Amino acid sequence: MWSTQFPHAIHAAESGFGGTLPNSDFLRRYAKRLLRAARSERSSEALPILRRIVAMQVTPEISVAELYPLRASLQLKHVLHMLARELGYPSWEICSHKVDPQPSALLDRYRFELGMFRDFQTNWFPDMEIARDWQREHGGYLIAYGRQAVAILH
Repeated sequence: MWSTQFPHAIHAAESGFGGTLPNSDFLRRYAKRLLRAARSERSSEALPILRRIVAMQVTPEISVAELYPLRASLQLKHVLHMLARELGYPSWEICSHKVDPQPSALLDRYRFELGMFRDFQTNWFPDMEIARDWQREHGGYLIAYGRQAVAILH
C-alpha cells in the first residue's frame, strides 16, 4: 500500500520554496512567479493565470480576452487577491493574517503546480470523495486541485 503521509522528499529547497516558509511567505513568492507568467509574451504561460484571475473575479468587469492585452498592467496585489480567493478568503488582507496558522497542506495544490512532487507517481480523480474511496484501498497522499483531486503515490 502507498503511504498516506506527506512525501518529505519533495523538491522545495531547490525551487526557493523551502518547507519552513510561513504560508503567507510561500504565497507571496508563488504570486511573484505567477505574475511573471501572467505578463509573459507567450500566451501559453499568460492565459492560464489570466483565466484564474477572471474566474476568481479579481477583475469582474474584464473578460480574459480583454485582460490579455492589458496583462502588463497587472500588479502583485491582483495575483495575491486571486490566491486568497482560491483559498476561500475574500481578500489578500484577510488571507495574509489567517493563513499562517493553517496547516501547510493547504498549499499543496500550489506545490504540485510548482513541480515539487515530480518524482512521484500521480493518480487523478474527478472529486475528493472518489479519491478518498480509492485512498482507503490503495493509499496515497491526496491533494485537492480545484474540484478535482490527485493522489501522490510514494
